Amino acid sequence: MTLKTRLTEKNILVAPGVYDGLTASLAQAAGFEALYLSGAAVAYTRLGRPDIGLTTASEMADTMALIADRTDLPVIIDADTGFGNALNAQRTLRVYERAGAAALQVEDQTYPKRCGHLADKSLIPAAEMAGKVAAMADARASSDTLIIARTDAIAVEGFNAAIDRAGAYLEAGADVLFIEAPQSREQLAGITDHFAGRVPLLANMVEGGATPITGADDLEDQGFSIVIFPGGIVRALAKTAQDYYQSLAANGSNRPFADRMFDFNGLNDVIGTGEMLEKGARYDGTDS
Repeated sequence: MTLKTRLTEKNILVAPGVYDGLTASLAQAAGFEALYLSGAAVAYTRLGRPDIGLTTASEMADTMALIADRTDLPVIIDADTGFGNALNAQRTLRVYERAGAAALQVEDQTYPKRCGHLADKSLIPAAEMAGKVAAMADARASSDTLIIARTDAIAVEGFNAAIDRAGAYLEAGADVLFIEAPQSREQLAGITDHFAGRVPLLANMVEGGATPITGADDLEDQGFSIVIFPGGIVRALAKTAQDYYQSLAANGSNRPFADRMFDFNGLNDVIGTGEMLEKGARYDGTDS
């Protein structure tokens, strides 16, 4: 089933954040129907840096291709601002689409951008962003490739301006709307009151961010079609990794940490080592 078809269903789509083939495969094994390739998560893990526009389009495309090689789930990819003007956004769409993305999320911040839950963001004019959305719609090879238009205007120009901007992006050809960082349940409700039934709506849950954390069922009841948890996996793994390294440094051994980690065979089971070796044997003539 394509992402486009899945969004015609009433029940909300939960897309966890991933950043490589391992996290993508673990999320698929957990039963999720779609994935979200977070630019923030790639910055956190590949660069060890914050989400302030440091990742490049090629780094994201390379990551997307590796994930597409590991899983057949539809992937929503963070395209930041499109990495420039409308022509850059078109090129980003073509590259990401070829890499296997099912949907691209593009936002109306200036470049370089920053995490939607950080302060002091700035925006391009709404007309310029609408042009990017239209340009991307013209560039896609398949109508099944979706364009998710994000506005960060709540924190910069206010809630009403964010609604107006989202409406302009919908008219320009956006398939899904993402109004970033609503600051209350009232603002969440205001988004769905205005757009639910007209276009699929995406909600973003960031632990410790500007938006009140709530569950998928609640967001579905409010009228949202997609909820993403983009950086949660990195926050979980970073805390575990910090504890692991501190334990190893203190103890000179992983024995005290053994109940919090896979052993060699356990990890090989998770990543399918045995299956891969059997498959290779069928092709190299050693399978008896």
